[in-house]
Amino acid sequence: MLTVQEALEKFLDEIAASRSPNTHRTYRQAASWFTASLVEHGIPPATTPVSDLSLEWMGWFIQSLHDRAVATERLGITAMMAFYEYVAAEEWAAVNLPALRRLCRRRARREASRLPPFPRTEIEKVLETVAAAATAPPHDEREALRVLRDRALLYVLADTGLRVSEACGLTRGHLDWTERRARVLGKGGREAVVRFSERSMRYLRAYLDARAEWDGRQGRPLRALPVFARHDKGAGERVLPISPRSAEKIVEEWVVAALGPGARGTITPHTFRHYFVTVVLRGSGGNVRLAQELARHRSITTTQRYTHLSDDELDRGYHRVFDGEE
Repeated sequence: MLTVQEALEKFLDEIAASRSPNTHRTYRQAASWFTASLVEHGIPPATTPVSDLSLEWMGWFIQSLHDRAVATERLGITAMMAFYEYVAAEEWAAVNLPALRRLCRRRARREASRLPPFPRTEIEKVLETVAAAATAPPHDEREALRVLRDRALLYVLADTGLRVSEACGLTRGHLDWTERRARVLGKGGREAVVRFSERSMRYLRAYLDARAEWDGRQGRPLRALPVFARHDKGAGERVLPISPRSAEKIVEEWVVAALGPGARGTITPHTFRHYFVTVVLRGSGGNVRLAQELARHRSITTTQRYTHLSDDELDRGYHRVFDGEE
């Protein structure tokens, strides 16, 4: 007799073999929430046969996610729907899949159609802070490289819309200095062209020029070296790429430096992507199609979530139309 816990482990093994490590981690987390909701309702997953799998269990699970973010809830539902489909395909339980899909659509919360306002002014203050720090006399060579790297990273995130994993995966060979572009492997393994602003390329050039001696000692082709490298003692003389987690810590460090400890966690690398999309929309007169293409959103509805206007902008627009004010 196969238990619910055993079925979940077999399902997660399948996910590990066929999907990315991030997806596997997400599905494993969802599975732990699912089993927790079963335990809460008196159903022990380790001894309950998977043949007992019911739609009611999914209803309990969805309800248990309502204190989490809507996006998190959606990921959890997606993961456990896949589990139910896996169980049905293996014929371990009789699952009414159409009814399951209706249940999930009915019970799941809808995400707000607009993103909440994000700290545009604060992001610009963070950028100003790291730019100023890069012109201050450094204590040593490693510190100088770290600050130049951090300035380049933050301005690249702000001006390109790169996801943090994409930025960390950039190599020198990806960069086209003449066209101010880079080819990246984006979400879902899709190759894309990303454009760079003049200032982001200037800061990248300053950082890589300062790092030239280190790069030259690697005995590797320059094009294979990471754009954003570690400059901690653990890396030694090696030029190693920073990780997305390291990039998060870099952003956090400069947020605290610019805004104080109370701002910790309010701005992340992904916040810079929101900033990028909004800047494109503002600068292009609300050209959603342009913003979609530059941000590489698969659906234009994702981009449309950024088209909110502030009260000040609404005031200015109103008085420009009705009172002739500029």
